[in-house]
Amino acid sequence: MAETIAELKLAVRSLHPLDAEHARKFRKELGEDIEGSAAALAHLLKAEGEQVRFIEALFDLSPFMRDSVRRRPQTLEALFDLSVEERLAQLRAELERVGFAETEKDVMRLLRQLKAQAHFLIALDDIANNVEPQVTVERLSDLASACVNATVNFLLREAHGRGKIALPDESQPGRGSGWIVLAMGKLGARELNFSSDIDLISFLDPDAPAILDRMEAGDLFSKLTQRMMRILQDRTEHGYVFRTDLRLRPDPGSTPLCIPVGAALVYYESRGQNWERAAMIKACAIAGDIKAGEAFLRELQPYVWRKYLDYAAIADVHSIKRQIHAHKGHGAVAVKGHNVKLGRGGIREIEFFVQTQQLIAGGRVPELRGKKTVEVLAELEKRKWIDADTRDEMTAAYWFLRKVENAIQMVNDEQTHLMPTDDEGVERIARLVGETDFVSRFTTILQTVEKHYAELFETAPSLSSGIGNLVFTGDEDDPDTLNTLASLGFKRPSDIARIIRVWHFGRYRSTRSAEARERLTELTPALLKAFGETRRADEAVLRLDSLLQGLPAGIQLFSLLHSNPGLLQLLATIMGSAPRLADIVTKRPHVFDGLLDPAILSELPDRDYLASRLEAFLGNAPIYEERLNRLRIFAAEQKFLIGIRLLTGTIDGARAGAAFSDLADLTIGTALEAVIEEMETRHGRVRGSAIALLCMGKLGSRELSAGSDVDLILLYDHDPEADESDGEKPLASSQYFARLTQRLIAAVSAPTAEGVLYEIDLRLRPSGNKGPVATHIDSFRRYQASEAWTWEHMALTRARAIAGDLEFCAKVEADVRKIVSAKHDAAKVRADAAEMRALLEEEKPAKNRWDLKLAKGGLIDLEFIAQVARLTAKVPAATETTSTVEILSQLQGGAATPQMADELAAAHRLYTGISQMIALCLTGPLDPDDIPPGLADRLLAVGDAPDMAVLEAQIDEAMTMVRDGFEKLVGAVLRP
Repeated sequence: MAETIAELKLAVRSLHPLDAEHARKFRKELGEDIEGSAAALAHLLKAEGEQVRFIEALFDLSPFMRDSVRRRPQTLEALFDLSVEERLAQLRAELERVGFAETEKDVMRLLRQLKAQAHFLIALDDIANNVEPQVTVERLSDLASACVNATVNFLLREAHGRGKIALPDESQPGRGSGWIVLAMGKLGARELNFSSDIDLISFLDPDAPAILDRMEAGDLFSKLTQRMMRILQDRTEHGYVFRTDLRLRPDPGSTPLCIPVGAALVYYESRGQNWERAAMIKACAIAGDIKAGEAFLRELQPYVWRKYLDYAAIADVHSIKRQIHAHKGHGAVAVKGHNVKLGRGGIREIEFFVQTQQLIAGGRVPELRGKKTVEVLAELEKRKWIDADTRDEMTAAYWFLRKVENAIQMVNDEQTHLMPTDDEGVERIARLVGETDFVSRFTTILQTVEKHYAELFETAPSLSSGIGNLVFTGDEDDPDTLNTLASLGFKRPSDIARIIRVWHFGRYRSTRSAEARERLTELTPALLKAFGETRRADEAVLRLDSLLQGLPAGIQLFSLLHSNPGLLQLLATIMGSAPRLADIVTKRPHVFDGLLDPAILSELPDRDYLASRLEAFLGNAPIYEERLNRLRIFAAEQKFLIGIRLLTGTIDGARAGAAFSDLADLTIGTALEAVIEEMETRHGRVRGSAIALLCMGKLGSRELSAGSDVDLILLYDHDPEADESDGEKPLASSQYFARLTQRLIAAVSAPTAEGVLYEIDLRLRPSGNKGPVATHIDSFRRYQASEAWTWEHMALTRARAIAGDLEFCAKVEADVRKIVSAKHDAAKVRADAAEMRALLEEEKPAKNRWDLKLAKGGLIDLEFIAQVARLTAKVPAATETTSTVEILSQLQGGAATPQMADELAAAHRLYTGISQMIALCLTGPLDPDDIPPGLADRLLAVGDAPDMAVLEAQIDEAMTMVRDGFEKLVGAVLRP
């Protein structure tokens, strides 16, 4: 008589392995291994029959299920006595008791062991097709909720035992505890997938009966929340329970793990985002103080469910749409590698199809406020929001895709939503799902969902704007978005996505209002596209992030950029190509205010224009410090705007140099006036006094660049009989002017909250740093006539009086012309200049050809040629200009042919254009191996060159010519 083999209380279906031989071999080995621990199961595995064939195939198709039985054969053995549902009920009862365990170690061990058994049984019943997918997701949700509840109960009891809280009823720890644990997403809707993490938010009701110290409660429950996460997700020798994610809480980057309900309500009502409204639809209190949690969710009802369907509500829904996916006709549906959750036609689109209509109508129709996707689909059809065919097709698609999603995760218990990329992997999923024509049905389902989803939003604007998916909702990366960002040129797409999500959290003042965030959302595709084209896309976004952090409000800027694509392109250029300008913008965002003037790029910044703007900006500010601060703000803004004109090609390098110089003349002159007024209020005036501020260097030749310092000398005169000033606190005459100069230096170059006006260099005054900071005109004349070095006379060729008493300034300039025009020993001048140039080459060699100032044949060579020419009368006698390029173009006599003069002047214009652009865009020297692409484009425009190789050849050719001219007009460089 044949032996009767006990069977499992498990109905099975026909299931076929991918590798039958391997499956049989493993079944045999497993049966031998478990004879001592699970005799009935070992006996069954040695027999033949429908259940054995199912188990054999299951082990081949799912390494996770196979390994689970190998580790815990008793889990399957239990089904000889109980059905899956009966055993799951036992496990749930055991989980409830875990909350009353003695130690945390016991809790962690028991949770992992019980969860592993339940997880296996839920998967087993699903793969056997004994239950519908909706039963599977409910079982998984119940399991997760039970694990969280047990953990919270244990932690509350322990805190009570330590005297940290006083639970009203220790047998029901959550009641009155004040600790609210909300489940979000699929767990909140009781639709959890197999290997999902669980989204939780932890809140605290500080007025709950159990709270002993309201001040310490926040820290206590944040620590308990952290321990809850650790208990649930840390891996031990027994595995893990559930991966836990708390990032759906309000502003997770800057808030504690457990947030007081009052603060949370304020956040949601003032800064809550569209996606957070959608997320709160599924929120459910699952552990801790359930009553307090439900009360909190009731208070949130007006935030989630808006009473009236107005334009703002529709805009909110469209805003969410723009953040999810491109719609109709975008791309093709695939099977291999398709993301079942986030891909086109996937689960997310079905959920969003439901949630958006809930957001639109749920405020007026309470029946549409359900958490379960399929139940709401039925309500939508019942109320004629969708037709019956749509309901049925979307319902069938939802449960099919949920079963596919679970099957993908049941293979190796991995949190993935991606279909395999190979034929064997796809076939494995098809067999686990139990679908013979899987590929065809899967494709049809995806296309069906995509069609309904597109029809719902076919009139809504798309965030993708034809460049691909851009999803920045929630707190996890969307794979298609990362691909889109990478295709746009971003090297670190995940970091960029994180930054953009921070903007949407409203953490910055500039993105705090809902209107600002929505406008920024609309702007995002064009912004990312423009930034990607800078070829320094990541750096550009990081700089924009710094700008947004500093802006007091963003709506005006976002609106401006939204309506002006050219300005958006300009911002991208600044952020991606001009680190120096970007740094100015991010540190002092107010400079961008100047761009609000639509005529800004069409107006030339000449002296009259700047003077009128300065007068209007200063107004009648009576206070000294206020006037200086306004002056700094004005100068910073105008430097920026001059730079913008240069960057966009509105003006060239020479015009920029003149504009920067005019701005310095005006602002330093105004600062001098303010300093003089301030001095006179306390110290009076020196009888017969007169002041002239003499500038030299780049400012003197009107070639100032962005970031240049200024070379100044303060000259004065007074009545010879006046020994001191006549004010309330008189000062000796020399001390008076020294004090005035020191105050001017402080006013112009001392760092303040508004930055500095200019860095000042006084080393060109008589006797340099050893001499007094202010120089009497008689001392100046004597020094220049008898003591000055050749280089000091060379410096005077670029001297201009920019501020002070007009009559005295004219006298000073006449003195300078007299000194420059005096007969000099031409041979000595040339020899001294050549010696000086050789010394500079030795002490400050050029770093590369782009170091245009110091390079052999560079700007210093040209400046020396011009200065020597002025001192040795190699220009027309009437020449009084301080401009280097004008002097070069007028060279005459000796080796200075008209052709040479033209070539030297052209070289100066080339160097000036390049130097101005580099100084504008970079904070340091240009590295030829790391030129920002946007800057390279602008340098090519300056040189009118097709590529960098041609431009470098132009520079090399110019340097050879300039060095040759230097040697002919000045003399050989004496040192190698």
